Amino acid sequence: MSTIETQPIAAQAHGRGSEPRRLLHEPSALIGGAIILFFIVLAVFASWLAPYDPNTPDWMAVRAAPSAAHWFGTDDLGRDVLSRVVFGTQASLAAGMISVTVAVFVGLPLGLIAGYFGGLADMVISRLADALLACPFLVLAIALAAFLGPSLENAMIAIGISAVPVFVRVARAETLVVRTEDYILAARSQGLGHFAILAGQVLPNVLAPTIVQATLTMAIAVLAEASLAFLGLGQLPPAPSWGAMLDVARQFLGEAPWMALWPGLAIITLVIGFNLIGDGLNSALNPRH
Repeated sequence: MSTIETQPIAAQAHGRGSEPRRLLHEPSALIGGAIILFFIVLAVFASWLAPYDPNTPDWMAVRAAPSAAHWFGTDDLGRDVLSRVVFGTQASLAAGMISVTVAVFVGLPLGLIAGYFGGLADMVISRLADALLACPFLVLAIALAAFLGPSLENAMIAIGISAVPVFVRVARAETLVVRTEDYILAARSQGLGHFAILAGQVLPNVLAPTIVQATLTMAIAVLAEASLAFLGLGQLPPAPSWGAMLDVARQFLGEAPWMALWPGLAIITLVIGFNLIGDGLNSALNPRH
């Protein structure tokens, strides 16, 4: 699982207030933000936007082709595919945002501690992060989800734990650069404690690359949730999940390709949205741009 290339950010850098304005001039960030906002609206207002109950079968319309009654067609049980795609947005967004938020809240403090204090703390934290990174992200998530049991909550825990080492590395790398700056030495000479320096001087300079990495990791988390659901380790049926919909659809690709088309497009579009906004944030927050 790749990480962003981190760059030193001076705490007293000029033009910090111009970052939101630069972000508004990044086409990738605007397009990505619009895509993510669209899916957020779908997730929040799914009950109003979905034309049918996603779990109610219609035995008279099993694997029906797209029509005026069912815009995206129906699945093998006659359930409306459009409604299931709309409700499936909730599981994918939850996996992408909640799991990555948990990873940030765990990995960021550990990375700050490792980079700032060094020594034994750095060695222990770094070795644990390296041990987790030695296993591919998706393989580790599958192993943890299989151990915890199939459910959306356990899938989010597995994805979050698997993403922690990435944020440890990002925070540690930035902290190693920031701790040698003159303003950190000045803060120490004034008698500020370690917690005050970490919270007031180091953390603000680590947040920008962490935020960028978080948006990029959300795209990977969405794919991971779909993969776990495809393998039966995520959202449990009959609750709709894009990955689980693809698992069912693969059995009917020849006679009902629309069953795989729409959840597949939804996954691709959401992943592109997170990647675009991540690239835009990187351009806006990176002082070298």
